[in-house]
Amino acid sequence: QVQLAESGGGLVQAGGSLRLSCLASGRAFNISAMGWYRQAPGMQREVVARISRYGTTIYVDSVKGRFTISRDNAKNTVYLQMNSLKPADTAVYYCKYLDYDYWGQGTQVTVSS
Repeated sequence: QVQLAESGGGLVQAGGSLRLSCLASGRAFNISAMGWYRQAPGMQREVVARISRYGTTIYVDSVKGRFTISRDNAKNTVYLQMNSLKPADTAVYYCKYLDYDYWGQGTQVTVSS
């Protein structure tokens, strides 16, 4: 059974940082590409960052240079380090296996101005 447990969200002032974690289980994590997505109120869910099984990363333009996705295969965990946060980054953040349609509960990130 696939499970995804996101954590690390919270309330932070603009310019601050947060580190999100996602503990994944139920699939072979070390050979799975993973992604972080976000959904702001009234908006569609969008992919923020992706990481391949080999560690290759891709980012949406709006977070390039501010966010870093990484993974620890020994811990079945994918991370999203978020720096220089902006109010526009406010959303619920989700992690996901890129090739499997399952969503966890997400973690709320709120950036105040």
